[in-house]
Amino acid sequence: MQPRIHLALAVLGCGLLAACGTPGAPRPPSLELPRPATDLAASRVGDRVTLTWTAPTQTTDRQNIRHPGPVRVCRGVNAVGMLACTEAVAKLPPGPTVNQQGKPEIRQYTDVLPPDLQKQYPTGFATYALEALNLRGRSAGLSNQVEAPLAPTLPPPADFRAQLTPDGILLTWTGLLHQHEAPELGHFYRVFRHTPGAPTEIAIGDVKLSTDPHAGFLDRTFEWQKTYLYRIAVVTSVARSGQPPIEVQGQPSPEITVVAHDIFPPAVPAGLQAVASGVGQPPFVDLTWAPNTESDLAGYNLYRRQAGQPPVKINPELVKTPAYRDRTVVPGHTYFYAVTAVDLRGNESPRSEDASEAVP
Repeated sequence: MQPRIHLALAVLGCGLLAACGTPGAPRPPSLELPRPATDLAASRVGDRVTLTWTAPTQTTDRQNIRHPGPVRVCRGVNAVGMLACTEAVAKLPPGPTVNQQGKPEIRQYTDVLPPDLQKQYPTGFATYALEALNLRGRSAGLSNQVEAPLAPTLPPPADFRAQLTPDGILLTWTGLLHQHEAPELGHFYRVFRHTPGAPTEIAIGDVKLSTDPHAGFLDRTFEWQKTYLYRIAVVTSVARSGQPPIEVQGQPSPEITVVAHDIFPPAVPAGLQAVASGVGQPPFVDLTWAPNTESDLAGYNLYRRQAGQPPVKINPELVKTPAYRDRTVVPGHTYFYAVTAVDLRGNESPRSEDASEAVP
């Protein structure tokens, strides 16, 4: 009886061991379908729509893509929720899925909108999507979809120029007359500025589109002694019922460079008055005048002369307030005074009109 029990246990153990060594059900081979992109973005300037996305690195069955396939760029017109890539405007060759740092590759493509498409659908939009294919030309579907307006844009003025003035940097150009393609469309100029080395430019002002032959914009927000680069573009505005308008920027003009070197003196001080001390007092002459209002004013200089003599500056340092007492006068003499204003960069205004006073 005992040997039979041992034999049964041995047979059972062998069966269990055999079961442990048996391979599981075989997995089907991967179709290597790339996962659709989910971060497709679009931006438009002029007639060019730039698409940007992150290249997929895995397949739909969560395996790394070993053999990337081509990518189709799909475009529809007024198509909300494309179900298939009915029009491929480009078929991009296979590219790397990761960059040299091992991070997902950022890809980009620029689509040029045909003029006829913009003219036919001035208030419409183009819908874009991507279709990533495997080497057999199959895909897992479309990426997320993005829109770009089809509104026509206008070229920038051909004679954009800049002039440095005491009040600011004056930007001028020749205005143009344009008939709107649709009642919902409008156009205006937008002026951009940046400094050398800056990563981005900023919009500093909008100007209505007009036939003024001397259209312009005065930049008062700059700083003296800095270098600035300016561009101008015509922006198309698309009105929408109950929603903010859509803006489409046209191609900007070439950059013009302005070195804001301040060579402009302050205004000539006005209202200078001279009053001598009274009898019995030490001799002096009090000078007062209306203050200058320039934001970069550093101070004032006082000049004195006698009849037939050249003026001489009498203050050893800049006078910070619009008042000064001249204690170096001599009784019995008549003096002629003038005042100038000086800015922070040493630019000095012309002398004011003389104010004379006799010291008793």
